[in-house]
Amino acid sequence: VQLQASGGGLVQTGGSLRLSCVGSGNIFSVNAMGWYRQAPGKRREPVATMTNGGVTNYAESVQGRFTISRVNAENTVYLQMNSLKPEDTATYYCSLDRADNLRFWGQGTMVTVSS
Repeated sequence: VQLQASGGGLVQTGGSLRLSCVGSGNIFSVNAMGWYRQAPGKRREPVATMTNGGVTNYAESVQGRFTISRVNAENTVYLQMNSLKPEDTATYYCSLDRADNLRFWGQGTMVTVSS
């Protein structure tokens, strides 16, 4: 399974970015896809996840600013990030939870929010 993430970059405070992630390979069935992030010197943390049934879960810090969406048939997940803050600066990783309970990770895409 390969996950290809894109869409990161440099943006000013208050700006927006849209991350994309496409899965390929031996993806026979997916339970959920999502996004995590890791800032320098910090642990990786969940940002947003969405199950195949459309149930979403957001970190409290991004509620109301970030929106996750998926195209299940294409194993694709998006993260629309609005009203970005400097504390959102991190490397963002997409994830795919396969039906056999294995989790796969994308390569990461860097998001930098300048103040």
